[in-house]
Amino acid sequence: MTTALLPLAPHPAGLRWPTASWPVGALDPRVDRAALDALLDHAFSLPEPDDLERTHGVVVVQRGEIVVERYAHDVDPDDTFLSWSMAKSITNALVGICVRRGEIDISQPIPVAEWPAGDPRRRITIDQLLRMVDGLRFREAEHLGGGAVRYYPEAESDVIPMLFGEGKNDVAGFAATLPYQVEPETRWNYNSGASNLLSRLVAQTVGGGEAGMRAFMQRELFDPLGMKTAKPRFDAAGNFMGSSHCYCSARDFARFGYLYLRDGVWDGQRILPEGWVDYSRTPTPQAPDGTYGAHFWVIPGSLGLFCCNGAWGQRTLISPKLDLVAVRLGQTSPHKVDAAVRWCKELVDAFRPTAN
Repeated sequence: MTTALLPLAPHPAGLRWPTASWPVGALDPRVDRAALDALLDHAFSLPEPDDLERTHGVVVVQRGEIVVERYAHDVDPDDTFLSWSMAKSITNALVGICVRRGEIDISQPIPVAEWPAGDPRRRITIDQLLRMVDGLRFREAEHLGGGAVRYYPEAESDVIPMLFGEGKNDVAGFAATLPYQVEPETRWNYNSGASNLLSRLVAQTVGGGEAGMRAFMQRELFDPLGMKTAKPRFDAAGNFMGSSHCYCSARDFARFGYLYLRDGVWDGQRILPEGWVDYSRTPTPQAPDGTYGAHFWVIPGSLGLFCCNGAWGQRTLISPKLDLVAVRLGQTSPHKVDAAVRWCKELVDAFRPTAN
């Protein structure tokens, strides 16, 4: 049974958009302040806690204002950190912008020049790659629930050679070598290669090579939102590494999340096509426990949570019910990431209204 999506609220009337800077507001008195303070004190304690290890920064936005912002002792608000797989959600936005412009139809097969005529991979659609039901073999990680994953060892991995080994100079070219394994739509499989094929598709659509892609990302996404710290990384072939590599500050990751909280509209300008955010947060039936949409994770429950997740505990969580975006950036070892998952859940839960 499919749970109805919670509605996305508009930007509060009379409150300035956070393009130039974030408005700062007070905590709702119904927030569990004791629980919130305990969570933050633990995350930023010295020596660093054994479970979470390093937390670089936390930003919480509610009703369009920053209500929590805290950083490690040696971090400034404009310092940038690597997205890891939160970049997949940025790739989602880039595809969405092309859909809005009428340049991409996600129901169509993705054009991949390396796949010859008659190859079964030529039937894989853009939508199937976004939802990771493409049927390609990609060995990356096992899903453990709640957005936590366990990565395959290097000898069995496809993501490690793609990003750091033989494929690092052309990540999309490497992804194009992935063999067909099962019929699309028959299983869900986490696939960073899919993200790099999608990123290359966007670049081919907008034209101009790496310079054209950089200009497109800046003009269509980063500049309208005021994401001044955003620094996407490109490989030697000129591909935006849309699976894993975009640096941003915590405030700018919050801006990105806020775009999705506001249904893809920013200060009266529609950035993403109508219905795109709902598409992105609709659970894919084949995903474990319905926890994945289209390059966004979904957390079942009453808060309507969907999120951008990255390795080492990077999170941008979006809750329509609480009108909230929460960002946690850090460096938590992969075998301890379940602690970061729990910590983020408890952070959001502290904002559930109490009877105060």
